[in-house]
Amino acid sequence: MWDFFETVRHRHSVRQYQADMPVEDAKLHAILEMACAAPSAGDLQAYRIVVVRDAAERQGLADAAAGQHFIAAAPVCLVFCADPARSATEFGPRGEALYAVQDTTIAAAYTQLAAVAAGLASAWIGYFDEVAVARLLHLEPGLKPIALMTVGYPAELPNPTPRRRLAEVVSFR
Repeated sequence: MWDFFETVRHRHSVRQYQADMPVEDAKLHAILEMACAAPSAGDLQAYRIVVVRDAAERQGLADAAAGQHFIAAAPVCLVFCADPARSATEFGPRGEALYAVQDTTIAAAYTQLAAVAAGLASAWIGYFDEVAVARLLHLEPGLKPIALMTVGYPAELPNPTPRRRLAEVVSFR
């Protein structure tokens, strides 16, 4: 088991997965539990996560994401949806416009790290037609797809990408 810092350093966007290795239910459950452990505004968890294992639906998601075919090839695609109405009940317009999206993305980030800790890989997909995704998955009205995330056993180990120096990103006052 890696410590937190190693887990973060080993997280890479993986777009090739081992086709013959499905994600075990127990691992997926543990990863989703970590998503739900993520902090959220008012502890409302103003999001939903749709687990897509069906091959035809994953192909539909790939089509909705401008033909990013690795989505269909991954054994699992998670669809993170904001629930703005849930956040608005407590926080009004700011909760509706911002907090639900923040809650959703924090849960997705926890999911990526949990996947690495579980020996899996993932890729975050932000470029997709959200109307097409909502239609394909028959999402409840009001749910807004924010991110797709493929999950599976890696068939590639991408080279680390360069990061900006800390001094370019952080300022101290």
